[in-house]
Amino acid sequence: MSHFTPVAALLGGLLVGGAALWCWLALGRVAGISGILAGAMPGRGPEAGWRLAFLLGLVLAAPLFALAGGTVPVPQMAASPVVLVVAGLLVGFGTRLGRGCTSGHGICGLARLSPRSLAATLVFMASAMATVFVSRHLLGG
Repeated sequence: MSHFTPVAALLGGLLVGGAALWCWLALGRVAGISGILAGAMPGRGPEAGWRLAFLLGLVLAAPLFALAGGTVPVPQMAASPVVLVVAGLLVGFGTRLGRGCTSGHGICGLARLSPRSLAATLVFMASAMATVFVSRHLLGG
């Protein structure tokens, strides 16, 4: 919390919430990234266009912000590339197992008062807390 920026956090939250609201109102779809990515794969139907645009916006937002003069922090990864790939695969497996990701369940599902999303979000958060505890206090990371 040494670099807490409440204004940036508020603006980011408003943008995420606004995008989720737009996706729900305009398209009748939940803005869950794993579902959007799965639906953007070739042969997945006529909705690939908006899905690809949404994903492209996720990828291009930071570079465009930097081109506009904004400061984009450079993430520091302490883990090896192998650990990052394995972690990414585990996250992908978890999103399929949980039938959605943190954005779909935690943002959109909770806003819709979905009991399944509440359960999934509680599991996400408990898993994250357990992972941090084990890695920092038991493994000394």
